[in-house]
Amino acid sequence: MFIRNTWYVAGFEHEFDQPFIARRILDTPLIMYRTSLGRYTAMDDSCPHRLLPLSKGKRVGDEMQCGYHGMCFSADGQCTKVPGQTNIPSAAHVKTYPLEALYGFVWIWMGDADLADTGLIPDVHWHSSPDWASSRGYHHIEAHYTLLNDNLLDLSHETYVHSRTIGNDEEESIAGYTAKVSVEHDCLVRAHREMPNIEAPPFFELVIGRPCQINRWQSAIHLVPSINLTVVGVHPIEEDRTAARIGHVLHLLTPESETGTHYFWAFVRNYRLDNADLTEGIRKASSATFDEDKEVLEIQQQQMERRKTPVPHVAIKLDEAPIRARRLLEQRAAQEASNPRHVVAPPALVPEHSFAVLEEA
Repeated sequence: MFIRNTWYVAGFEHEFDQPFIARRILDTPLIMYRTSLGRYTAMDDSCPHRLLPLSKGKRVGDEMQCGYHGMCFSADGQCTKVPGQTNIPSAAHVKTYPLEALYGFVWIWMGDADLADTGLIPDVHWHSSPDWASSRGYHHIEAHYTLLNDNLLDLSHETYVHSRTIGNDEEESIAGYTAKVSVEHDCLVRAHREMPNIEAPPFFELVIGRPCQINRWQSAIHLVPSINLTVVGVHPIEEDRTAARIGHVLHLLTPESETGTHYFWAFVRNYRLDNADLTEGIRKASSATFDEDKEVLEIQQQQMERRKTPVPHVAIKLDEAPIRARRLLEQRAAQEASNPRHVVAPPALVPEHSFAVLEEA
């Protein structure tokens, strides 16, 4: 189930420093690059002559040259050269897709190109803001993207899956701290949880700089179809809540196929911005955390295929937010199927200031 009339992350901006990127998105092989004039382009990774992937050729200036017979294609997908002849067949062109750079990411629109309004790109400005520091990375997950959505909306698994990183060893698991779940604008799910006076897990010891008892809260936010954000607040119990360290964890999921997902992530923080060691420490810790998720998610996908059954096979209370999100996704897919020009303007993921989420407590 792929939603097409929406923006997906195709890559980090820094990835486009290389000549080109070959990546499958929504089960479509693509080749993408940035021209010498700074324009971003994406096209089908297939030469219209004998279907050899253009990524098997090479970039020549701002054009792609097929590695089989040397036909060249411009950033617009138009053939500009056919070795051995002067005329260019009218059918010698490659389909292109809108590609735009914003917030440190490059976004792709796989639906109707006429609807590709950059105003529909979700606001994740923290990633490129000088007021926030970013620790970023990428994981390839061999699982359907809805399993990742489920995982990011039900953070109670941290106690068990992430006991070495962001989970805690308290007698009462994270599941014991009730999440307040809400739906907004028929496209956004929020699950907010407060965890007062707990022992700081290893990751939060890194954030604070020492072992201590902490007050912690988190809002898991999901925007249909696959944008996820975790707002994390933490402070030692002896400090005032207004002095909390705030992190926005961006989980930007792009479906690769029915059994694969591109997971672009970034932990952006509003404290100790110039501490390069902390930035790298958070990157390593986040990567280790998502390694743990990767193992569980890929086993789930394998089990679903082997047993030919969806999940949750048995629903429990903790599935409230994931199930709500799946229903919104099904609704969006039905709307797009009945109206191929259907689009949804994304609401703000969080208010301008992270502390506004405290009003939910």
